[in-house]
Amino acid sequence: MASRNVVIGLMFLSQIAVGILGNLFQLYYYLVLSCNEHPLRSTDLILKHLSVANALIILTNGVPRTMAAFSLKYFFSDFVCKLILYIQRVGRSVSIGITCLLSVIQNITVSPMNSCWKNIKRKAPKHIGFSISLCWILYMVVHSIFSLYAVGKQRSENLTKKRYLRYCSSASHDKITETLYAALCVFPEVVFSMLTIWSSGSMILLLHRHKRRVQHIHSISVSSRYCPESRATKRILVLVCTFVSFHTLSSILHVCIMFHFNPSWWLVNINALISMCFPTVSPFLFSRHDFVLSRLCF
Repeated sequence: MASRNVVIGLMFLSQIAVGILGNLFQLYYYLVLSCNEHPLRSTDLILKHLSVANALIILTNGVPRTMAAFSLKYFFSDFVCKLILYIQRVGRSVSIGITCLLSVIQNITVSPMNSCWKNIKRKAPKHIGFSISLCWILYMVVHSIFSLYAVGKQRSENLTKKRYLRYCSSASHDKITETLYAALCVFPEVVFSMLTIWSSGSMILLLHRHKRRVQHIHSISVSSRYCPESRATKRILVLVCTFVSFHTLSSILHVCIMFHFNPSWWLVNINALISMCFPTVSPFLFSRHDFVLSRLCF
């Protein structure tokens, strides 16, 4: 077994362990609050579904690639291969969509009552469940197109044009299908990413204005960098920079893989590692970020 395979396998294992534990703990925390009839905030339902989507990404990305790295015997059938790639793509798209929804809802929540959001502020919490369900259903339908072209490794040798993905292969689409798939999947992801950046920037601007208005209330002995507004601003910046950096880099590498029928070992594995980074660290980022914003809203 090559040393590079051992290293990449250990990296996948560490991501799986940290990511699954973090997302399951976050999901368990909100489930316990629901069972105890604790009053839930509007963002709690979003974070529960985000934990599920992130866990799906980590499992479907990490487990098969760890098996491939350690040269374990794996021969996925066509059905299993289709299912893995299908769940992986649905989880990624839903994660991006729900992250955007969370950012927009938080932006509406922290906005003052005399802002342009005052009418939406009362109605937004009632439509969160519908928005999440719509996101899941739409992407489950759209990504069913992609799963039809995935085949197991055993049958990949019979294909003249294929994209080898270490444990499965993807047969080449016709140009119309590829264009349609890109329009239905890539374009919404770009729009969601831009909305996340906009809403995060809007929150930072609101917090800065609020900090200036209440600056005389803060104690002189306390440095301005320790006030809730400054901490929330730093959390938002860290969150949005992490989200944009990992997803942008992952999208670029994914496009490179799509245009190569036999991508290199490094390209495939680095793309998988990067695509798992945000789902792995997001439970820890969102927990502290959401807590600071909740204190400000209170």
